[in-house]
Amino acid sequence: MELTPFLARCKLVAILRGIRPDEAEGIGQALVDAGIAVIEVPLNSPGPLDSIARLARRFGDRALIGAGTVLDPADCARIAEAGGRLVVTPHADPAVVASAKQAGLLAVPGFMTPAEAFALLRAGADALKLFPAEAASPAVLKALLAVLPKGTQVLPVGGIEPGNMAPWLAAGAAGFGIGSAIYRPGDTPVTVAAKAAALRAALPTP
Repeated sequence: MELTPFLARCKLVAILRGIRPDEAEGIGQALVDAGIAVIEVPLNSPGPLDSIARLARRFGDRALIGAGTVLDPADCARIAEAGGRLVVTPHADPAVVASAKQAGLLAVPGFMTPAEAFALLRAGADALKLFPAEAASPAVLKALLAVLPKGTQVLPVGGIEPGNMAPWLAAGAAGFGIGSAIYRPGDTPVTVAAKAAALRAALPTP
C-alpha cells in the first residue's frame, strides 16, 4: 500500500478534528463525493476509533481512512483494528513510525527540520508532514526537498487554504493536510461539500 495513488486522485487530506462518530458517515460521504481520497480523524476527537471504524466500513474501498494526532506507539495497533490504514503525527517520533509500519499502516509523521526528516525516513516513514506550515514557507520546502532523498513526499499542514496553495505546489508539495478550511466541528455535510469544492477548484487539474 502506498500513499501516491491516493494523492494522484486528490492532493488534499481532510483532517476532521473534533468530529463525532454520529457525524462521521455524513461528512465522509460529502468528502468522497467531492473527490477527496484521504480522510484523517485526529485521536483527540470524541470517540475517534469509532469514527475511523465507521468511515472505514463505509468508504474504505474508495478512500484511505486513518488517524491523526497519534502520540502513543501503542495506538497504532488499535487504529489498524478499527480499519484505519494511515497514521499521521504532529511530531517527529520514530517510535510511532516504527509501530505504524509494524501494524501494516502508512506513516506520515510531522517534522520541521532536516534532522527530523532524515530520522523519520530512516524509521520507515512513507511521507512527511511539514508542520506547522505557518512557521515555514515554500522556500523552506524547496530547500528541504533539495537535500531529502529523491521522491520524498512532503505535505504542508497548517494554515493551508485555497488562496495559498499555488506557491507550495510550485515548491514541490506532494499534497496538503487541510483542517478547518474543510471541516470545523458543527459543519454540515453541505458546508463541507462546498469547502471541499473550493479547495479542489484551487488545485491544478490532474
